[in-house]
Amino acid sequence: MVCGVSTLSDTRPAAASGRFSLGGEQGRPVHRLGFGTMRLTGPGVWGPPADRDAAVAVLRRAADLGVDLFDTADSYGPDVAEELLREALHPYDGLTIATKAGLLRTGPDEWHAYGRPEYLRQQCDQSLRKLGVERIDLFQLHRVDPQVPADEQFGALAELQSVGKVAAVGLSEVGVDQIEAARLVVDVATVQNRYNIADRSSDDVLRFCTEQGIGFIPWAPIAAGRLAEPGGALDGTAQRLGATPAQVALAWLLQRSSVMLPIPGTGDVGHLEENVRAAALPLDLDTVDELDTAA
Repeated sequence: MVCGVSTLSDTRPAAASGRFSLGGEQGRPVHRLGFGTMRLTGPGVWGPPADRDAAVAVLRRAADLGVDLFDTADSYGPDVAEELLREALHPYDGLTIATKAGLLRTGPDEWHAYGRPEYLRQQCDQSLRKLGVERIDLFQLHRVDPQVPADEQFGALAELQSVGKVAAVGLSEVGVDQIEAARLVVDVATVQNRYNIADRSSDDVLRFCTEQGIGFIPWAPIAAGRLAEPGGALDGTAQRLGATPAQVALAWLLQRSSVMLPIPGTGDVGHLEENVRAAALPLDLDTVDELDTAA
């Protein structure tokens, strides 16, 4: 802030994360630091939150801070997170809503891949109704079901896109070979895999996405384990920079690749504001090297 005048970074700090266009140069531009809604549900990602008003307030505050990519799924709750998004943010002016289908829920912390084409079409229609939209900005296959031919699952996504029910298509928890197979059937705008400073098992997928201009959405982006503990690399860097370990973890991700789209989630406005401020946290090359080595 200069001379008492608010700047964009003061009022909408997510803008400092930069922009990425989902689906290529002609795609939908979003700020690279988004928000994930899974934590807005009950324990075990099951049922409603303990405080619905607080969850709605978090979503609205995220939009106020410049977050314009919101990631959800039909299985969060199930249905709860999509309904919260509609209550908080509909009609989503200037926002991009990404949802997912392909996991069945049978109870808290219970997830089962289910990718039959008729089910994916059914869930897409239900998400359209729950979100209150005519077209879903980004529709992602939550898991590739090993019991159903992959081409049939990818074909269902292509069909939904061709009839105008979804604008862009994404995949979740896939390897490079699955992405390449899917791209023979449908354009793949994003890939969402578990990835953070302590878990880089998808480094090959990230490299491929970076080379191909595919958005990479890391889930569990701040699950840093021992690195965030007192005396750990993230903790030391955070103290030196006057930041939190979570902020350093997010800043590291944003510098890792130009296609990186972290979606940290929280049910607390204070934590949300801390996370979004990570978009403007500078990490010099020596610090990045130090964190890479420590991990």
